[in-house]
Amino acid sequence: MGRVVIVGYKPKPGKPQALRSLARTHFQRWRAAGLVTPREAVVMEASDGTMAEVFEWKSKEAIESAHKSLAVQALWKEFSDVCDYVPVASIAEAKQLFAEFALVR
Repeated sequence: MGRVVIVGYKPKPGKPQALRSLARTHFQRWRAAGLVTPREAVVMEASDGTMAEVFEWKSKEAIESAHKSLAVQALWKEFSDVCDYVPVASIAEAKQLFAEFALVR
């Protein structure tokens, strides 16, 4: 059974464009590794540049496999070079009844 997750990415100073680029392209790498479902990911940007992504892992086992995968760990390192992971609840738009974001992917 798939596991839908929502993650927040706050760009590091001077890194918003690098984060946008990575956010547009990384999902195909997870798909090639067989870790996510065919459902397309949605990447959104808040007014302060923080991004939120919604995607679906194939299963709890896929999540566990990702944590052991050198390729996925390398991808997470790319993310940590350009952003900090933040709780989605810390994004101002997420506090609204109808949270509205700009579409990135």
